[in-house]
Amino acid sequence: MATANNEFEITKTDEEWREILTPEQFQVLRKHGTERPHTSPLDKQYGKGTFACAACDLPLFTYDTKFDSRTGWPSFYRPIEGAIATTVDKSLFMTRVEVHCRRCGGHLGHVFDDGPAPTGKRYCMNGVSMKFIEA
Repeated sequence: MATANNEFEITKTDEEWREILTPEQFQVLRKHGTERPHTSPLDKQYGKGTFACAACDLPLFTYDTKFDSRTGWPSFYRPIEGAIATTVDKSLFMTRVEVHCRRCGGHLGHVFDDGPAPTGKRYCMNGVSMKFIEA
């Protein structure tokens, strides 16, 4: 898994991001916000397809790695190889591993060590930070 170094293939100013993202997408992807649980239709999306970054279209997760974590956010046990980067997030008085798009740096969510086999990981993603591309 790559570690973020704040140098991304796609960079834009906040104004440029605001032109292509909804206000909620901008808050989550660019300002590290979190959408309310159970609000994203992607939480219940189990069709065949790919979940891609809403900001730059990079494929992030495939449908066959998605599972129902019952947290209210789309969850996966494995990203597409080379799709994400991580950093340590020490906000909210705890230490978590933040997941973001390796191409544009958009904040996607966090990864936890309480997921299912075969990885034991739970990539808990904000649905608003992704879009589903049907296969």
